[in-house]
Amino acid sequence: MTSIQSSVIENKHIIRPPKFDSFTVKRYFKTRFPSLFVPKEELDQYTRQEIWNPFKPLLELNRRQWTFFIVGFLGWTWDAFDFFAVSLNVANLAETFDRSVKQITWGITLVLMLRSVGALIFGVLSDRYGRKYTYIINLALLIVLQIGCGFVQTFKQFLAVRSLFGIAMGGLFGLAAATALDDCPKSARGVVSGLFQQGYAFGYLLVVCFQRAITDNSPHGWRALFWFSAGPPVIFIVWRLLLPETDAYILQTEKLALEKRRMVEQGIPQKKFYQFSDHALKAIRTYWLMFIYCVVLMSGFNFMSHGSQDLYPTLLTVQLKFGSDRSTVTNSVANLGAMFGGFVAGHFSTFVGRRLLIIIGCILGGALIYPWAFVTNSGINAGAFFLQMCVQGCWGIIPIHLSEMAPPQYRALITGLSYQLGNLCSSASSTIEATIGERFPLDDGEHYDYSKTMAIFMGCVFAFVLTVTFLGPENRGANFDIDRDEEFDVAHKDDDLESYESKPQHQQHETV
Repeated sequence: MTSIQSSVIENKHIIRPPKFDSFTVKRYFKTRFPSLFVPKEELDQYTRQEIWNPFKPLLELNRRQWTFFIVGFLGWTWDAFDFFAVSLNVANLAETFDRSVKQITWGITLVLMLRSVGALIFGVLSDRYGRKYTYIINLALLIVLQIGCGFVQTFKQFLAVRSLFGIAMGGLFGLAAATALDDCPKSARGVVSGLFQQGYAFGYLLVVCFQRAITDNSPHGWRALFWFSAGPPVIFIVWRLLLPETDAYILQTEKLALEKRRMVEQGIPQKKFYQFSDHALKAIRTYWLMFIYCVVLMSGFNFMSHGSQDLYPTLLTVQLKFGSDRSTVTNSVANLGAMFGGFVAGHFSTFVGRRLLIIIGCILGGALIYPWAFVTNSGINAGAFFLQMCVQGCWGIIPIHLSEMAPPQYRALITGLSYQLGNLCSSASSTIEATIGERFPLDDGEHYDYSKTMAIFMGCVFAFVLTVTFLGPENRGANFDIDRDEEFDVAHKDDDLESYESKPQHQQHETV
């Protein structure tokens, strides 16, 4: 980190455009190991209770911050519910449309492929026009499309609706994460990040329960589950309508408005709507390499989750001959481990370090591959619990890790787009596993040895994520203010900006 002179306000989280001269590159790689650890002077700011009690930071959230978190969490949970509603009904859909299971899975693949489009569209809208109404529009589209899925009569109609559904679904991660984390106190961001990410595991548990309750008991079958899933988001929309924009977004828009007013007063020509603003150009110059890194990192993470989850039910039912009830129990135990891991790891990442805890999770996960994949008795439940605790423990760090590395003004866009592009890259995970599996066929000749295949795949993925994380950056504790990457000279700082930032928020509104 370049030192800043005493006449300038120090900002240790400032990110500058990348340089590729030999000195900078050597210095960067030399700091990869020491930068894993949280400095002692930083740890000394926390009490022992704050470090070891993950519930302690949650007490710092006020009612307004909790409300924003819950709304974001519910949106992300229902994203998972809608996605897995198809995954759990692949056989039913194949029977309805008279298609093979492989053909039906194209509906899942289309969703994964088009999520990046949704992340781009809704990320731009969220950062430019606000979290509130973008969230509402996004959920409204999901409601309409999920109802439409329940009425499709042909396979082509199903694929068309799921394609649109993928676009709508792709926008929700970055938007929901920004809503949940925008105003979160810095000391609580880690544990809140872990709680937020496990909304996906919670959504899976919910859809498993409602699958048994609705699909198996309704004369409309899988269609009834799709119609039901369109109901709860109406409540989320009404709730979000009653809330304002987040404080962080309000402050961001006020500062941009103040800057625009100054430009007008100074006679600086305004950019056209189709031109990149100065802020956007600066963000591109500064964060292009960071964005590429985030996509590579998220590719590894998505391979890690898909590789450990997608074929695991098949391993249980086809290879280990588990009944539906026993398989459901094992999968539910695995998701409970996922939620526990995300909560604990998210909290301790503040004190251990984001990157270091991900690396620890990869090492422990690698050590747990054998009991997760090869134990055939009831001990497999423990293997599933602890492996998913490691996998989703790493995932619990991701929302805040991405948010801290993203440009503050485009946080929803960059976090959502990097996540979904990583998802797109990992959509080949099933194909890769099938290719590996061809070398390990089972005696029936129709299936392959899922245990060996998934063990090999997950070993490679853990090694990849560990390496990418170790070589990558970290910006733990960075604030979300759009001025984060600025250096202000105290002696020459603009008087208007200084007085503006020192005023209470209601007076800031009057200034703008």
